[in-house]
Order: sequence, then C-alpha cells, then structure tokens
Amino acid sequence: MGSDSGILTKEVLENFKKAFVADNKNILAQNVCSRVDPFEACLSRKRIEETQHVFNIKIESEGKPVTNQKSSGRCWVFAALNVIRLPVIKHFNLEDFEFSQGYLFFWDKIERCNYFLNNIVETARRNEPVDGRLVSFLLNDPTTDGGQWDMLVNLVNKHGLMPKKNFPESHNSEASLRMNQTLKSKLREYAKHIRDLIEKGASDADLQSLIQEQMANVYRIVGICLGIPSDTFTWSYYDKSKAFHSIGPITPKEFYDVHIKPLFNVDDKVCLVTDPRPTSQYERAYTVDCLGNVVGGRRCIYNNQPVGTLLELAAKSIEEGEAVWFGCEVSKRFAGKLGIQDLKIHDFPLIFGVDIQTTLSKADRLLYGESAMSHAMVFTAVHKDETGQVTKLRVENSWGDDRGEKGYLLMTADWFNEFTFEVVVDKRFVPQEVLDVFKQEPIVLPAWDPMGTLAC
Repeated sequence: MGSDSGILTKEVLENFKKAFVADNKNILAQNVCSRVDPFEACLSRKRIEETQHVFNIKIESEGKPVTNQKSSGRCWVFAALNVIRLPVIKHFNLEDFEFSQGYLFFWDKIERCNYFLNNIVETARRNEPVDGRLVSFLLNDPTTDGGQWDMLVNLVNKHGLMPKKNFPESHNSEASLRMNQTLKSKLREYAKHIRDLIEKGASDADLQSLIQEQMANVYRIVGICLGIPSDTFTWSYYDKSKAFHSIGPITPKEFYDVHIKPLFNVDDKVCLVTDPRPTSQYERAYTVDCLGNVVGGRRCIYNNQPVGTLLELAAKSIEEGEAVWFGCEVSKRFAGKLGIQDLKIHDFPLIFGVDIQTTLSKADRLLYGESAMSHAMVFTAVHKDETGQVTKLRVENSWGDDRGEKGYLLMTADWFNEFTFEVVVDKRFVPQEVLDVFKQEPIVLPAWDPMGTLAC
C-alpha cells in the first residue's frame, strides 16, 4: 500500500463537491434538510395516505390508560404489565387499571445490582482480566434499566405484583439517569473491592459478607430514590357499576399468587426469538453469558425460530384473545409522530441518493452492529387479507398518548420480518416440537452478543 493510499486529496474532495453542486436535487435536499429533521423530509406522503389504523382481528378490549415510561428504560416492564392487566380488568370489571411499574423497577434495581456483584465474583474466579472484553463489557453498564421477558418472570415469581395506586411513580422511576449514575459509580468501586479481596485468597463466605455490606448501601440509595414498597397493602377500588371493593391487607406475592396468577400465569408464557445469523441455528436453544437479574433465578433462554413462526404464533394468540409481548428494533423505518413502522414509510434515496437501514440482510445487520432489539411493546390486533396472510399489526406502546393513534402504532408484516426479534405467547399456542427446544441445554453466547441486548 502506497504512502498516499486512502488519503482524501484536494483533487478528490473537489470532485466530490463538483458532483454535488451539479445535481439540483442535492441543492433542494440540502435546503430542506438544513431546516428540518432529515427523516421527516424523507417521509412518503403516498404511504401515509395508504396507511389506516384499522384491523379485522382484535383482542376483546385494550387496557386503559395508555401508559408512559417517560425518561426511563422500563419498556419491558411496561409492556409485560400492559399484557397482564387485560384479564385483570375483565375479571374485576374495571374501567381502567395499572400495575405498579415502579414496584418491579425497585426490585429489579436491587436484584440487578446483586446479580452484577456476583458476576464480578464469577468472572474473577474464571481468571477473566479486569481489562479483558468480558469484564470491561460488564463494567460498561452495571445497572441498565432494560430487560428481557425471563427477567420479568424472575421478579414476579419472587416479589409478586402491586397496583400502581399502592406504589406510585417517583421522580427517579420516571427519570432514572441520576439514580443510575449513582449506582454505577458505586458498583464499579465495589467491583474493585471484590476483585482485590479475591486476589488475597478470600473465602466464599468472606465475599458474600462483603457483598451484603455493599448491597446495604445499594438498598439505601434505591430506597431513597424510588421509595420502599410496603410489605403488605390494601387495594380498594370501584368497578364499572361503581360498587366498592377491597382486597387486603395482602403481600404483593400473595396478591399475584391468589388473584393474578389464575388469570395470567407468567410461567405459562414462552419467549421465542429469531436470529437468522448462520452461526445461530433454528430449532436450537441459546442463552447469553452473565445475562440475568436475580441470583438463583431462571436463565434468559432463547428458543430460536424462523421469523415466520413468530408472526404466525403472535397472530394466533391475538385470534384467541390474548395480547402479545414482543421485542423489536423500534427506531428503524419508523415515523414516530405518526406511529407507523413500515419499510416504505421513508424514501431515503429520493433525498440522499442512497438507501439505508435495509440494504443489509437481517443477519448481516446483527453481525455488523446495524441492528439489535431495543424496545418492547404489545400486539393487540392483526389484519389479514383475503388469503389469510397477516399484513399489519396494532401495537400498544408505553410512550404516552401523543404518538400514532392515541399511543398505538401500526406495524406492517414486512417490518415485523425485518426488525422484530422476539415474541412471548402462551405455550398452549405453540407446537410441541417448538416447545421441545426448551428441553435442550442452551448454547452460551458471549455477553456482548447482540441477542443479549436489552429492551429499554
């Protein structure tokens, strides 16, 4: 390779400029995009006109009110609780209802910090260097807000559920940045103390004693920021006929086991993913190293299936009246204000002269860092054409009611195929051969694998 190879010379740059100004379309695009959001400029008017929030297969009723996670990464919690509340609203004859997202957020912070500290012990026992890829990855974000379905199951089974009225939001649950900064600082400090103690030959008992001391401080920080849930609560409410009812005093675990579990048992739901990379076989089980939130809880298990299977089972669940938790990469080909997820909603070549976001295959986007799951939401309806093919889906989001159709989005089936990565459905809808994959010992993917990305 010559000494000048790769250099953007003055002559090369001048040729770029001449080509740019020679095309009046570039000047027009520049005039527009220098004054407005370029992605807004790329919106297809024709596609907007063709898009209607109308569906021929819907669940019986959708939950109220539309929820809002605000400035936090709790979408996976909001989406799960939005699904769970639907049979609760029907059973108790309610106008509206929300579970406390802040309650599960509190326990996830406590459990997640403890899980991180124990991962530091585990990786030190494996002789992983502190500046190696694995420990560096863990230290990069020790207490993210994001999560996975199996993490939600861990929290519900251990700590139960609580109505939102009994544990409302706080400033730091709705805007978690400062609390997380505080926790991350302490967790990195505590990671060094743990590794130093291990280097001195500490016993397991010594390490757990240290972690308990550290967790006492973590509990104090989280409790100050979020409040501490009561051990018991009483839920008083009016039903649709304005009749008064009261349940309690009761613990959150008892509330789930006695009143919610018969209506929605989280253990009856299974999470199916689609990872089309050549290294990830379909009909195989996977997990991700060091991924979880509760020490002693269930692992995050990925049952890898073709994307068509996910779409088919999501539609089947809707047809049977049950909403579907799912994870996707929300930001691609997404008209945010209009609430439209559609591969044709943007005409990027018209503005930029090149296309983006779908020029690589789904597998290659995962391999090259162009795609990963980023957000969890809920399917509440599908639309099928005269041949029985799903053409679009209705999506309940957790960003308030000022986007899309009063908080609901529209997703085309083509968009689902490209940017959806997982769905959670009741196991009664799933073929036995797919369920049998969960019996496999899962293949362990590295902690930094894109399939370990958490919905936030």
